[in-house]
Amino acid sequence: MGSHLKNILIVSFGFLLLFTAYGGLQSLQSSLNADQGLGTASLSVLYGAIILSSMFLPPILIKNLGCKWTIVVSMGCYVAYSLGNLYPSWETLIPTSIILGLGGAPLWSAKCTYLTISGNMQGKKENKEGRDIINQYFGIFFLIFQSSAVWGNLMSSLIFELADDRASITEEQLTHCGAADCPVTNVTGNSTIDIPPDSLRYTLVGSYIGVGVLSVILVAVFLDDLDKEAAQEFRDNRQPFFSVFLATFKHLRDKRQILLIPMTMYSGFEQGFLAGDYNKSYVTCALGIRYVGYSMICFGATNSIFSIAFGKLSRYTGRIALFALGTVTNLSCIIALFLWKPHPDDLAVFFVFSGLWGMADAVWQTQTNALYGVLFEEHKEAAFANYRLWESVGFVIAFGYSSYLCVDVKLYVVLAVLVVGMVLYGCVEYIEYKNPTACIENKLEVEEKPYIAQSKL
Repeated sequence: MGSHLKNILIVSFGFLLLFTAYGGLQSLQSSLNADQGLGTASLSVLYGAIILSSMFLPPILIKNLGCKWTIVVSMGCYVAYSLGNLYPSWETLIPTSIILGLGGAPLWSAKCTYLTISGNMQGKKENKEGRDIINQYFGIFFLIFQSSAVWGNLMSSLIFELADDRASITEEQLTHCGAADCPVTNVTGNSTIDIPPDSLRYTLVGSYIGVGVLSVILVAVFLDDLDKEAAQEFRDNRQPFFSVFLATFKHLRDKRQILLIPMTMYSGFEQGFLAGDYNKSYVTCALGIRYVGYSMICFGATNSIFSIAFGKLSRYTGRIALFALGTVTNLSCIIALFLWKPHPDDLAVFFVFSGLWGMADAVWQTQTNALYGVLFEEHKEAAFANYRLWESVGFVIAFGYSSYLCVDVKLYVVLAVLVVGMVLYGCVEYIEYKNPTACIENKLEVEEKPYIAQSKL
């Protein structure tokens, strides 16, 4: 695969480094910056800003800067958030959360567009279906990227090892764990968490800043600028700002995009439930906060392994079979979480749930990204902006009700979004079966030899 594989690896390792820092900080916000709810407030502001940026920034930045430099600039926004965590306050953390949020949607849209362009170019070179190469590239990306959950949590666990909370958990507390956990009866013991000393905070945040800066340098220096000419042409023949601003909303005219909204939102719901509710109401409640990092490491490891596996397997099974596998896995986990009473004696079970959730999430990440790239190849920037927009809406809702609803109600909500999302996804596949998408593998030759790509069933 030559230079294209090199570029995919550079993007993947750049994101690995960047999200090793950001992922570690995100998982620590509720405890590291617990004063007056600053940490969780910053996350709410962050995902709200991502929603706003999804509405207009990705097409503007990608068209003007190209994918490479959009990625570089957006990575700098993530580093700013790490800087804000050095001396966290409302004056530092909230503004840097807004900065990160504004860079979040362009970052992911540019990444998805870059991988799609690379896959189509490589597919034409090898005389293969572009969608198959795109699936492989997304699989490689998420194999490497999802391991950031391992390294980010490992860094914080090692640095905060001496500050770990080891308070004993009583049998009475265990009765309020799992689906029985409710804000009005919350006795999970989270108030006993010790805030680490400032010296350890500075060590950890300083390490995260260094890792983030390294990711910016890696992409800026070594990534090829594949769409440089297209970006230059756009600057020379600039479109009216209003039309670019509305590109994301205009894409909603496509009924397939409308039908995919619930499934896209489910990606935010399920990740939000794992990171917030499962870790808090199951792992921390029954085992203690020191096991949260290990739980997320298990999730990240299985997510990485199955991401590359599903990227390759999709060539033989098609995406429908993999979406069905993800649905059955999450559905089974949700039902089991309703019934299971978490207890320290069931130590292995905690990691089984994390592993299964990681496997299912690998489906949602690789296949949903690839699905958008295949269905909306002619409007990639606007399509992937919608992807991040609706996934962020799922995150905002999940984080928003986290402190107010009981866990059993949250499980019902996640279950409902999953069922509705998959039913409407089935409608999209039916539409594709009746009217296959015309996938343009190479825009320069579209008039001479259009490529017709039909969904696999």
